[in-house]
Amino acid sequence: MGETIQRDFRPSGSATIEDFERLDIRVGRILSAETFPEARRPAYRLRIDFGPGGIRGSSAQLPGTYPDPAVLVGRLVVAVVNFPPRRVAGFRSEVLVLGALPDDGRIPLLSVDEGASPGDPIG
Repeated sequence: MGETIQRDFRPSGSATIEDFERLDIRVGRILSAETFPEARRPAYRLRIDFGPGGIRGSSAQLPGTYPDPAVLVGRLVVAVVNFPPRRVAGFRSEVLVLGALPDDGRIPLLSVDEGASPGDPIG
């Protein structure tokens, strides 16, 4: 069997189930991904379909992980949809797409298996 590499894991603090329940985390399907040259750090402008929740925009620093934005189109992703919108270089970023944060700086996106639909809640 392969050797397990143990990374130093330090929780950033305590949270309650009530804290988690305040987050509205949903499945979305990426409709488009375009380069975003106006952003300070390399990023894409994403348009994401959340089914009954509508289509929303997100700025995501993904070019280092996904050099070709076309590979993102059609993908199911997981996003927090109830944070206040932010302006990023004039673009309204309305949701936070979730990804892992490995030490190498890449941001592999969290995803769900087929069978989930845009707008489905995560819990």
